[in-house]
Amino acid sequence: MGVAAEERLALSRLLDETGPDAPTLCEGWLTRDLAAHLVVRESRPDAALGILLPPLAGHTRRVQDGVAAQPWPELVDRIRRGPAWYWPTSIGKLDELTNSAEFLVHHEDVRRGRPGWEPRPADPARDAAAWRAARTAAKVNLRKVPVGVVLRTCDGREAKVKNGAQTVTVTGDPVELLLFVFGRDAAHVSFEGDSAAVDRLKASGRGI
Repeated sequence: MGVAAEERLALSRLLDETGPDAPTLCEGWLTRDLAAHLVVRESRPDAALGILLPPLAGHTRRVQDGVAAQPWPELVDRIRRGPAWYWPTSIGKLDELTNSAEFLVHHEDVRRGRPGWEPRPADPARDAAAWRAARTAAKVNLRKVPVGVVLRTCDGREAKVKNGAQTVTVTGDPVELLLFVFGRDAAHVSFEGDSAAVDRLKASGRGI
């Protein structure tokens, strides 16, 4: 089982526990909204486009609200089962490529939406997937930040992901770096660089 499949199942189990009205790290979303987003993303290509294309966002929101109104056990079960056999990500390798970061980040969105959370213990496969995804996603998600950015793991691996006149190094474990790249502030990372540059990075928008 790959990281995407493991995170999907772990998130499904957590959603069973939290119920539909628990907070998440996604601003304005309860667990019901996050679950509906995941279902729409894998079942409604017309609505999934609105996740990336602002002109279609209204349609996506209406479809997502309709999905969110489904009974909670059915909604969680749709996530747990995954896409239909004809959906591209039903292929294991493609699922791993496109969904590892998605389900890892959203699993943490629910975990860290509650008080008292702690990072999970290190896992070689999960950490490798998170490090790959962080480096790849940073090229898009950090494109608007006003400084250069270097990502550094706690064991010393580095990747320069954004050029700039002033560079800030962000250090953390791979999952923490992935969450930072996706705009989550509930991430255990540290910053090195000019203090003004660090402040600009922290204040800037990150994510798609």
